[in-house]
Amino acid sequence: MFHPRRTLRALLLPLTAGLALTALPATSAQAASTLANGGFEADGTGAAAPAGWSEYGDTGASFTEAGGHGGSHRLSHWAAGAYKVETYQYLSGLTNGSYKLTAWVRSGGGQKSAYIALKNCGGAEQRTDLPVSAGGWIRIVVPVKVTSNQCTISVNSDANAGNWINVDDLTFAPGTSGTSIKGADISSLAKSEARGGVYRNASGTAGDALSLLKSNGMNYARLKVWVDPADGFNDKARVLATAKRVKAQGMKLLVDFHYSDFWADPGRQDKPAAWAGHSYGQLRTDVYRHTYDVLSALKAQGTTADMVQVGNEINGGMLWNEGSTANWTQLAGLLDSGYDAVKAVDSATTVALHLAEGGDLEGTRWWFDSARSHGVRFDAIGLSYYGYWHGTLADFQTTLDDAATRYGKPVFVAETAYPFRLDSDDAHENIIDTADELVPGYPASVAGQTRWMNDVASIVEAVPNGRGLGVFHWEATWTAVSGNGWDPTDPSSGNAWENQALFGYDDRALTSMSWFRHR
Repeated sequence: MFHPRRTLRALLLPLTAGLALTALPATSAQAASTLANGGFEADGTGAAAPAGWSEYGDTGASFTEAGGHGGSHRLSHWAAGAYKVETYQYLSGLTNGSYKLTAWVRSGGGQKSAYIALKNCGGAEQRTDLPVSAGGWIRIVVPVKVTSNQCTISVNSDANAGNWINVDDLTFAPGTSGTSIKGADISSLAKSEARGGVYRNASGTAGDALSLLKSNGMNYARLKVWVDPADGFNDKARVLATAKRVKAQGMKLLVDFHYSDFWADPGRQDKPAAWAGHSYGQLRTDVYRHTYDVLSALKAQGTTADMVQVGNEINGGMLWNEGSTANWTQLAGLLDSGYDAVKAVDSATTVALHLAEGGDLEGTRWWFDSARSHGVRFDAIGLSYYGYWHGTLADFQTTLDDAATRYGKPVFVAETAYPFRLDSDDAHENIIDTADELVPGYPASVAGQTRWMNDVASIVEAVPNGRGLGVFHWEATWTAVSGNGWDPTDPSSGNAWENQALFGYDDRALTSMSWFRHR
């Protein structure tokens, strides 16, 4: 945790807080082709301008102090009054090509902006915002293409009084980063439209929801499949119809099998009614046949699934009680039946296993260690991560990185979301509806929702060895429409999630859709 100790320095700020950080002083005398003092260890505590680095703006707000990520010291930005400051290093003599900056950061939040940038490199400036993390350090990356043999590494704060950031252990080396999945679950869409739901662009013109999402950068859709749901939605026929629309937009498709007639999650994994009373051996056949049936029909209509989840949030297993984690041998057999069915339809389809509680390192390790010891086959790991339930962003990064490294598989966020307001648009109480439920530093606003989605994506982008695939926002189109509530058995049930959709209460696309354009 950052403890401000620079009050005197803040009183001596030489420049006004309103100074725009546009021009850079001449720095050619310091120019080098490798990053100097990336760990801020050269000077000890209190260096106003760390060795190898320059400052611009309210320079008194930039300094080194004890308490590093790796070594003994770090760079901090802080002042008692509002401030703007940039700590930067100019590199020249670089071999042109792709580079990646890696940095460990913390932030108390509240700034107008706090980010690390790579600029003056010959192309467009690249930025990564600092996630709000007052406790644990978070690793972020910034990629850039150097085409002019030079580049400026820039740490920026445009802050209000008392805001702070810590930065440490920067490296700048050849490499690339980015995410391939900028997705959303749109399982609610077909029923919403059938019950009169309307979707509008930012100007208020009604349009096709998928087209609006695509125009904002969405490239992957996630659709859940129930076996025989009470309302007739999210079954095979509906998934086939929506898949045609998804593929017509040029998007990829993730099919999420719940193996139930109802929601399946860590607290509930009910067998479909049609499979009730079946033996374990019959259940393995049921999983294979159902999975094969849906996926082969998708392939036959030209909308082959690109990725498939065999089960949804299966922390406790699936198809209880036979497939509970209390009997891993049987759970492994059911998972393998699903895997075999996916690959029998198309060997190129990625098979993912999906857990909730994305900040639970020990629980995730226990589950996938068990899966591995039972020979369960899979191609990717998906985690649900909701910051108001599943631990801090630092916890999430630790779990995600560990899963990618420990099992040698690509990872992605199968579900995340954040509220853009707290009040409800229908008579049903929202799941997140009070300020004390929010993640510190992320207000219930469009800006807060945007920042949350981008910061989660930045953590996925930073997964080592390029194993971070991307992020799915959960239920982007689930607006408050009468008859499209949470319970498929009750037409009068309301929606507890409309304040976390990507369309507002006026049905217009929110500017938070800009997160789809994350690298």
